[in-house]
Amino acid sequence: MQFRRWQRTASRSTKPTDGISTLFISTTPASGEPVSDVPIAFKCRGTSVTRFPRVHGVIDGTHILIQSPNSNVGEEFRNRKGTFSINVQVVCNCKLVFLNVVARWPGSTHDATIFNHSDLKDYCEQGRLGNRWLLGDSGYPCTPYLLTPLLNPNTPSEQSYNEAHIKTRNTIERCIGVWKRRFPILSLKMRLKLENMQSIIIATAVLHNIARTMNLDEIEPEISIPETTQEENVIVNDNSPILNMSERQLLINNYFNV
Repeated sequence: MQFRRWQRTASRSTKPTDGISTLFISTTPASGEPVSDVPIAFKCRGTSVTRFPRVHGVIDGTHILIQSPNSNVGEEFRNRKGTFSINVQVVCNCKLVFLNVVARWPGSTHDATIFNHSDLKDYCEQGRLGNRWLLGDSGYPCTPYLLTPLLNPNTPSEQSYNEAHIKTRNTIERCIGVWKRRFPILSLKMRLKLENMQSIIIATAVLHNIARTMNLDEIEPEISIPETTQEENVIVNDNSPILNMSERQLLINNYFNV
């Protein structure tokens, strides 16, 4: 299948940046503390961002527009809005620093599919997040390590959980916005060879992390870039085992009980 061939090519294209990206994009805490030693809430510089406790990071997908690759694989890259793109999985922390970036999937790919085939999922399955969680929207299945919002909250506790979840998840939208404003190429249509696009996406993510770490001011783009809104995810028909959702329910009962 042509799509798979492109995946392998894209993976090879990251090799010049592999060493750098692992230094500046890391799932493990930069300070080296054990992931089980966690704050009580999603905090940044000692200030609670939201009520949500033990959040390691927030996950989402964002589309980077590209020109149609070619007639053989082009339709793989057509997203639900009808444009051609690469669907990039990103995870950030409360400081708007990327913890994970996956930039090798065509725009037609669902966010959950990208996560299910990522090293990040294996990392989570091995229990390496300790007692922390990732937060994602309803496009992801609810698991003991990836918490999603309730589709139909009924009780005050469930509504409180959803409100805190939404406020915390807004962090990834702000991070993506800052990233794309700093590097307008991510908001404009890329007209490059497929094998070069992933390297550029990863490189800009690394530079974004350096800028955030060094507290560099945001600079207004020299050109006008289109307003971008995060594409609403297709809701996963969650037939997960009860065990997968029990972590979420325990949190609602014990922490968001009002």
